[in-house]
Amino acid sequence: MVDLDLAYTPATELARRIAARELSPVEVVANALARAEQVNPTLNCFCATYGDEALTEARAAADAVVRGDALGPLHGVPVAIKDTTPQRGRRTTLGSSTHEHWVPDHDAAMVTSLQRAGAVIVGKTTSPEFAHTLVTDSPLWGTTRNPWALDRTPGGSSGGSGAAVASGCVPLAEGSDMGGSVRIPASWCGLVGLKPGLGRIPMDVLPGNFDSISHHGPLARTVDDARVFLQATQGPSDVDIQTVTTPLDLSQPLDGHLRGMRLGLSLDLGCWAVDPEIETAVLAAVEGLREAGAEVDEVEVGLTERAEGMWGELWCVFMAAYYGHLVDEFHERMDPDVLGLIERGNAMSAVQLKRIEIERTDVWRRVAAVLADHDALICPTMASAPVPAAKRDRVWATAPADGRYHGDDMTSVFNLVAPCPVLTVPAGQHADGLPIGVQIVGRRWQDDAVLRIGRGLEVTRPWAGRRPPL
Repeated sequence: MVDLDLAYTPATELARRIAARELSPVEVVANALARAEQVNPTLNCFCATYGDEALTEARAAADAVVRGDALGPLHGVPVAIKDTTPQRGRRTTLGSSTHEHWVPDHDAAMVTSLQRAGAVIVGKTTSPEFAHTLVTDSPLWGTTRNPWALDRTPGGSSGGSGAAVASGCVPLAEGSDMGGSVRIPASWCGLVGLKPGLGRIPMDVLPGNFDSISHHGPLARTVDDARVFLQATQGPSDVDIQTVTTPLDLSQPLDGHLRGMRLGLSLDLGCWAVDPEIETAVLAAVEGLREAGAEVDEVEVGLTERAEGMWGELWCVFMAAYYGHLVDEFHERMDPDVLGLIERGNAMSAVQLKRIEIERTDVWRRVAAVLADHDALICPTMASAPVPAAKRDRVWATAPADGRYHGDDMTSVFNLVAPCPVLTVPAGQHADGLPIGVQIVGRRWQDDAVLRIGRGLEVTRPWAGRRPPL
């Protein structure tokens, strides 16, 4: 039988109790596997679990505790990784028939770091094909569902990881974020999700090593678990030429006191149409930040819909450059949306792509103007509630001609200013119980500051005790 209290125990607490010999890694990992077996037929959040292998690793972790070995910060803790992150000897499909039988002969740096920290990888989580969208529904693995409402998506592209953490399968899961793919499922699943500053965590899972919008990041139930994940996985590393060469000191828990911090608030970033319930929740979260000691004032960011448009053009080129060569052979088995992205990317010229850098510079200048005299920018993570789980059930209504941008997420614009870390944390719930998240956008590479701010909100507005009705 699954022990739900154990299933929802934070990673940092599990690691502490394992080191103190109060819990066995075998007990913890077995419970995680049992919970995954229990919920996966409903949620479809795992495309693979590694029962025998994970238990073997758990037994080795238990032996290390008995011997008195030096233990990593995640020793014996079960974690999951996304099905876009290579692991030696483990099938890694990218959610696509094009890679259905790919078994990598190497570990991504992310995998190596987690294992070095003592974590036990219990499985691979689902992703849409090539991690291309905010709904986790792929031709290969089917539809992944939100533990809070099964007819809704957990978000994407790290939706499997979000659903796995929210449902108590693992306390921590890895995701990747090129346009919000960690923060979107974190928001829609009621979790903590971090897009670190560019290069904070080595990124070596892409064909190219000079991408400027891509990040690994954690999905967690507490800010402290996200801190430990970042502590364990941050660089520097020569596998990624863009890794930041000076690591952060993340060895101690954050106290959450925000005295002396000044934060800027924007509910719409200049043009987004935001669900009124989300606005209300974000304003309530701001009051929590004030209670923690922060000064918060409203700011004008002045972004336009073009910010989202230029990110979309970059994304099309990304898809065409990395996966366009697969179309001739696999066309019939690929997601039509992926094919459309590739087609659009192929149609762009090099000059058009280069000109985006000029517009992207304007986005940075607008964000920099806020961060010049504020420690962070606060805004909603999503502009809407979770959409239907299956792509086929999505109804696309014509946006009203109100001069606002009617998009689901408010995340991808911050991949355009990639060195800025962005943390999303729970801010409340819709009337029907679906989670709402708030984003904390920090100064370049100051990941510790956004974690501190998130911790301040967590102290004044606790959320870790919430569990979905699954």
